[in-house]
Amino acid sequence: MADSFGPVRGDDGAGCREAGRAADGHADAPADGSAREPIRVLVVDDHALFRRGLEIVLAQEEDIQVVGEAGDGAEAVDKAADLLPDIVLMDVRMPRRGGIEACTTIKEVAPSAKIIMLTISDEEADLYDAIKAGATGYLLKEISTDEVATAIRAVADGQSQISPSMASKLLTEFKSMIQRTDERRLVPAPRLTDRELEVLKLVATGMNNRDIAKELFISENTVKNHVRNILEKLQLHSRMEAVVYAMREKILEIR
Repeated sequence: MADSFGPVRGDDGAGCREAGRAADGHADAPADGSAREPIRVLVVDDHALFRRGLEIVLAQEEDIQVVGEAGDGAEAVDKAADLLPDIVLMDVRMPRRGGIEACTTIKEVAPSAKIIMLTISDEEADLYDAIKAGATGYLLKEISTDEVATAIRAVADGQSQISPSMASKLLTEFKSMIQRTDERRLVPAPRLTDRELEVLKLVATGMNNRDIAKELFISENTVKNHVRNILEKLQLHSRMEAVVYAMREKILEIR
């Protein structure tokens, strides 16, 4: 059984992984005989010990190369622009600039980079915001060490990766959303104030509360109150559900 993420295996574990990769074909060279370039990874997390652990784990993978590290989103943007990694493995919540906020900018400065969020946050809102910001993967830190490398390879090959528990939450959310929408189909949509519509439109673009506050020149607490009122009026439970419901009921149209 693979180790849980956090503890780092020694040389014996590396040997097992190398044998497993050979059996699975992960480390095989392309059919034309040319050597496959390693997947270049930038590790972003505000905990230095966690970054070091990731580097040690990934250093044992022949087809993965850690080319740099960063302690927050702002530094991640600079490193991504300089190193042009294939994969950015990044936490969601960090000081100075969070991972979700950094996603959009990283996609601008390093368009070919694919971003995997690796976080303890199991909030549906963070998953939704990360995907809207350009993340290709969303993994919880409870995954095993082997799964990190597997996810990196999968995303590098063009796949999306979401932790099963988060994918399950999304499916449950959408099922509930469809059911509630069907139940309300004949009920007139609640009336939102002009300011609430403004806030909802900005939420739909993927902006967080702090950015919405700056855009509308109001306090972040006021934004939180507006979002809470919107959810209460629509009898919904999440920002994602509010946006989808508003678009479906033509309360809001995103162009």
